[in-house]
Amino acid sequence: MDTSNDAAWIPCTGCIGCSSTVFDIANSTTFHTLGCQAPQCKQLPNPTCDATGNTCIFNLTYGGSTVAANLSQDTITLATDSVPSYTFGCLQKTTGNSVPPQGLLGLGRGPLSLLSQTQDLYQSTFSYCLPNFRSLNFSGSLRLGPVGQPLKIKYTPLLKNPRRPSLYFVNLIGIRVGNKVVDIPPSAIAFNSTTGAGTIIDSGTVFTRLVEPAYVAVRDEFRRRVKAANVTSLGGFDTCYNVPIVAPTLTLMFTGMNVTLPQDNLLIHSTAGSITCLAMASAPDNVNSVLNVIANMQQQNHRILFDVPNSRLGVARELCS
Repeated sequence: MDTSNDAAWIPCTGCIGCSSTVFDIANSTTFHTLGCQAPQCKQLPNPTCDATGNTCIFNLTYGGSTVAANLSQDTITLATDSVPSYTFGCLQKTTGNSVPPQGLLGLGRGPLSLLSQTQDLYQSTFSYCLPNFRSLNFSGSLRLGPVGQPLKIKYTPLLKNPRRPSLYFVNLIGIRVGNKVVDIPPSAIAFNSTTGAGTIIDSGTVFTRLVEPAYVAVRDEFRRRVKAANVTSLGGFDTCYNVPIVAPTLTLMFTGMNVTLPQDNLLIHSTAGSITCLAMASAPDNVNSVLNVIANMQQQNHRILFDVPNSRLGVARELCS
């Protein structure tokens, strides 16, 4: 369930590198592939055509993996709602191990996302609550449409960045560690539609990544307040402790709304439980180096409401673990 992707894709019959559970297209009377002239084919980032010209193929990278899929349509049913002619990718080949074995539902803002394809049904409104990732219960939920969404919820404006039109941008204006608003250069968190810089809310990334100067400022203040002498690193995390710590609170400050992260959303523990790390890192040194990503570990046990018609994003604490 990924708010930074648009097209959905599922493993289909004959897929190379997919898991054992595949969608058997022969069993569906309503399934068909789309040709290269279909308007939906032109909405893909880099479509190619099969030899006959009858099938539109899309190739994309996802994490460290690549996927190739035939653009297809079928009726999908969500609870009791039927969506005829839903366009999605039927996976033909995957490499690497970042591909979710059961497929992916794109909840982004682009034309092929669930939001765009079910606009009449759900009015481009949805929310989710993600349980703690250690939770053994499948107790999170995805709510589609304006009905049944929380009324008591804090909002911040949703911004649209033409450089990255599928992503949900918000305006992060500061970060507080304990009672101190840390000193972040304004350019590190500023929204910029020319460069594509800014802050996004993303369900498909696990740990929050902050643009380097922002991360360094947060990390240094966090370390200063923890006061434990021995800081070690573990995997991608550079602020870890092998003694029990009392962590300061961390508050993300957005236009019109502050979100203070509970300890569970801030710290990650090694499997053995002996090491505790600050569950954030510096943005990668690639095209995403200018992007602050508020990721799913930081969102867990909150209701995150995407209200696109009113250009706003809501956050409310909700225990769904």
